Amino acid sequence: MTTTKRVALMGFLLESNSFAPVSQEADFTTLCYLAADEILADIALPNGRLPAEIPAFYKAMEGSGRDWQALPIVVAAAEPGGPIDQNFFERTRDDMEQRLRAAMPLDGVYIAEHGAMTGTASHDPDGDLFAMVRAVVGPDVPILATLDLHANISEKMIETTDVLISYRTNPHVDQKARAEEACRLMIEIWEGMCPQVAFIRLPLVAPTVTLLTAEGPYAELIRYGQKAKAGVIANVSVVAGFVYGDTPMNGIAIIVTARGERAAAQALAEDIASRAWAMRERFKKVLTPVADAAAMAWANGADPSRPAQILADVADNPGGGGRGNTTWLLQALLDVEAQGVMFGVFIDPALARAAHAAGEGATFPATLNAETESRYSKPLTAAATVERLSDGKTIGRRGIWAGRAISIGRSALIRIGGVQLVVGTHRKQAADPALFELFGLDLAAARTLVVKSRGHFRAGFDEGFRPENIYEVDAPGLTSPVLGNFDFKGLPRPVYPLDEDTTWAGPSWK
Repeated sequence: MTTTKRVALMGFLLESNSFAPVSQEADFTTLCYLAADEILADIALPNGRLPAEIPAFYKAMEGSGRDWQALPIVVAAAEPGGPIDQNFFERTRDDMEQRLRAAMPLDGVYIAEHGAMTGTASHDPDGDLFAMVRAVVGPDVPILATLDLHANISEKMIETTDVLISYRTNPHVDQKARAEEACRLMIEIWEGMCPQVAFIRLPLVAPTVTLLTAEGPYAELIRYGQKAKAGVIANVSVVAGFVYGDTPMNGIAIIVTARGERAAAQALAEDIASRAWAMRERFKKVLTPVADAAAMAWANGADPSRPAQILADVADNPGGGGRGNTTWLLQALLDVEAQGVMFGVFIDPALARAAHAAGEGATFPATLNAETESRYSKPLTAAATVERLSDGKTIGRRGIWAGRAISIGRSALIRIGGVQLVVGTHRKQAADPALFELFGLDLAAARTLVVKSRGHFRAGFDEGFRPENIYEVDAPGLTSPVLGNFDFKGLPRPVYPLDEDTTWAGPSWK
């Protein structure tokens, strides 16, 4: 007789930037907070709110031929922001625990986690959550988690799970594939496979713009690890980390899971780590100064024979905790009277309200950051014309949000000089052309596209913009790749490249 396998589905996704404002309950309910049958109902939708991993795991298990039952717990996700409010985290974790206990007995737990969450009173909420799950289900129930490749891996995360599987793509477009991999490995464990894990964390915190996976040192490490993933090796995850988390767990991490042979896992992990350390000087990047970026935009507007370009405002990336409302680059573009510029998404609820109050076709005195001024987000006042209004709801078309329901809330397209500015209420990085197209914009007409995004835009806008015409701009902001701009307090020191003389003596088992 076949025994039905009972699998809990859950997730708690937040990438925490320690320099950003605290992430509150509303940040999760705005994006995704679903429990129990709400999760199954969302899986059934063609364009749901859940992180892509949850429906992908569910559908993979459904297609596996296994007799199984999904026990949905809680899935909570927020846009990257500051450390999570500790009270909210603990309430959610306790709710998850209660639901897990009610779901027992279980044959497996699948967790979709980001892996770089910090709390107002904890460096490692992800590890705390995994430990809770292990305490509930006991030592023999397989716990598998998928992670963003910007996760900060703690020893507790390793010790309380059976397999950790990180994304391999940046921009992230392989969430579905990694969830399917988690499904396959859970089935392997049911069939008797015993995962053995080797873990190394390097004293190396790479700037975010050096962590793309199409080319460069990080891409080479991932490809090398995947070539070695055969036979006894079940999974290789080269986890870049998220430096703005500013925690003792920061540093590029290598996690190798072997089928029953710890020595094989250790040998490959050490090999990959040694290669990463040897190429550490390649994890550096020179950015484009704001003045140079503005000059290029002016030249593009004046000369239609030049190729269209993207200016990435990487220091104000909502996908890394940036607020999406710095004005340094925008002011420079207005100062040189650049033409043919499409710019988004500028997050300013008060400006969106003012545009809606003025109405389409109206010209009004716009003040950016009238209610949201901060260290990096300065006011800017200019005459603006309202070209289009929207509720900000759309379906992602390409890249990280393809096929998913996304929203920037009450929003507007306004024109200031030669710049068409997409203004939104809810923070969302400009990673998908749908965020411009919902206002009727034709991106093919842009001479310069400015995106508040670090790297995910590359998978969304590659239809019309070539990699050699993308420039990452060196402006101030909460996600600046210039690490010397930050007063880090939690990073393990010494750490490269902040401390040039950092050394690494090899793995702990040596």
